[in-house]
Amino acid sequence: MAQTARRPMSVEEFFDWQQRQDFPYELVGGVPVPHVKMMTGASAQHDRATVTIVAALHNPLRGTGCRPTTDDIGQRTGIATLRRPDVTVECGDLILDSDESRKPKLVVEVLSPSTGPIDRFRKFEEDRRHPTIAYILLVETRWPSATLYRRRGDAWETQAFEPIDETIAPTIIGARLPMADIYGDMVFPPHREMPVG
Repeated sequence: MAQTARRPMSVEEFFDWQQRQDFPYELVGGVPVPHVKMMTGASAQHDRATVTIVAALHNPLRGTGCRPTTDDIGQRTGIATLRRPDVTVECGDLILDSDESRKPKLVVEVLSPSTGPIDRFRKFEEDRRHPTIAYILLVETRWPSATLYRRRGDAWETQAFEPIDETIAPTIIGARLPMADIYGDMVFPPHREMPVG
């Protein structure tokens, strides 16, 4: 006999369910799915970039009403969808014991080969529709490169950063993020030239 399909969870039901799980999940269309990082494992490069971004944002944001958070805090991107960005800058009153970012302004996804397609396309489109997000930052881990998307009314502008001496400046949150701070401790394999002929 076919099993009856379970009705989709609300975000509130998901938070209650998540508390009884051993690992973090995201909610996608009302269905809990393992957080991608749990399925693929976070590389040392991914972890290092995430830690340095949080560290670089922490002090400049102190006392501003904005704060960086990690993927422990979920972000609602639809009626029944909740994601866990690598780093979020949330602005507004701090709500104690909350598992959800209420007013995210900046979302950072640290890319890796296993998570890149989801971060670049599906999550990116969800984040663009969020009413309070003003910036989306995608940070590469295979080489020093970042792309900042900035909301301008109904449109989004794109700015690429590659030189290590450049600084990412999402002005609305009042903090600067030097590329050297993100990549200073990371090691990359030497660039391999494609054979000619």
